[in-house]
Amino acid sequence: MNASRYLPRFFFALAILLLAAAPAQAQLTVQITRGVTSPIPIAVVPFASDAGTPVDLAQVIEADLARSGRFAGLPRAQMLQHPSTGAALDLAQWRLMKTDFVVIGRVHGAAPGYRVECELFNVVTGQRLGGFAISAADTRLRLAAHQTADFIYQKILGVPGAFATRIAYVNVRGTAAARRWRLYVADSDGENYTTILDSPEPIMSPTWSPDGTKLAYVSFEGKLSAIYVQTVATSNRERISARAGINGAPAFSPDGKRLALALSQPDGNVDLFVLDLASGNLSRITDDPSIDTEPCWSPDGRSLYFTSDRSGKPQVYRITLAREERPVRVTFEGSYNARPRVSPDGTQLAVVTLEDGGYRIGLVEVATGRSRVISSGRLDEGPSFAPNGQTVLYAAREGGHGVLATASVDGSVSSRISVAEGDVREPAWSPRVESQ
Repeated sequence: MNASRYLPRFFFALAILLLAAAPAQAQLTVQITRGVTSPIPIAVVPFASDAGTPVDLAQVIEADLARSGRFAGLPRAQMLQHPSTGAALDLAQWRLMKTDFVVIGRVHGAAPGYRVECELFNVVTGQRLGGFAISAADTRLRLAAHQTADFIYQKILGVPGAFATRIAYVNVRGTAAARRWRLYVADSDGENYTTILDSPEPIMSPTWSPDGTKLAYVSFEGKLSAIYVQTVATSNRERISARAGINGAPAFSPDGKRLALALSQPDGNVDLFVLDLASGNLSRITDDPSIDTEPCWSPDGRSLYFTSDRSGKPQVYRITLAREERPVRVTFEGSYNARPRVSPDGTQLAVVTLEDGGYRIGLVEVATGRSRVISSGRLDEGPSFAPNGQTVLYAAREGGHGVLATASVDGSVSSRISVAEGDVREPAWSPRVESQ
């Protein structure tokens, strides 16, 4: 089979990267483009502090909750009191402000170490819903604030939050003659970004290890594709695949011990392989004249979902690794479904789907094959689930530039995450790891 039939889409992300021509700033700006009709009113009172803090924790918490699209914070100027203990809290005053919940907190200690404490109250019922406390160094106060926001989100909505997580993405800046590709890692709100790799050659397909400590990615250093695994905290990295031809689409197994890859054969055809990271042993998973690429693991590690054009056009298939069987087609609605990413509970796939002439993000129910579209762009790519399964992060085009975007799985909330200029692409949402 002629590989050129599918390779233009296989390298679609690379083509978009090459379009960037303007300089870019790394820091991300988050804008809610659609929220729920009636967001929950909540007041996050400024936290009391023994000796002041370099981070306004209440402000970070309120911004996290507002960014979810499900909460509306009460402006500080409208707060009639600033209690820091339950004994000082007058719920009648907050009822007058028509707020449903109130968060109060305290920060004990001074640099370099603090203890953050908060309490959450239901204003309507008068019930104390719970408290949260965590110790944090001065350099990790923002993380403590994100963890506090996760606690509040779960207590009110019954779903774990995903604020204390990170995102990886590719940033492209500079003119054609001096273009640079940078791989960044940032907090979920775009703050605290760090450079993981800076290269004059394209970087593609970053993916997190399940423990959140490493990233695998494709780099075209030396003008040839190779796959690297890099430790985020230390920048130590190892080149783990630089075979002739295509080395692409790495994906960590749920136990972090294996990496699924898309590798080309001498005839240019692309198939799936699994690499044991400890031994270096390589196992072939598919052997078909079609193009098989973009693998992702099922949560139990027993199967791979992947994109293949074996039906004539790109669709998503699943193959069980323990048994010798042919892949099973998963997507049937629509003429194009690619880049599958499985939800944390394994019940849904996020895919790139073709609808009304535009590439958008769709969700596919694994059990039934039913699908629905959750984005509205013309060139949406690269979906990645939040670790709580409630939101999908993806890449979009807006005003001629690449931006990141999010959409809730129920379609009620969406946002744009953009930079001042230039392109950001290739998003990957980290797992939830307490040590982050």
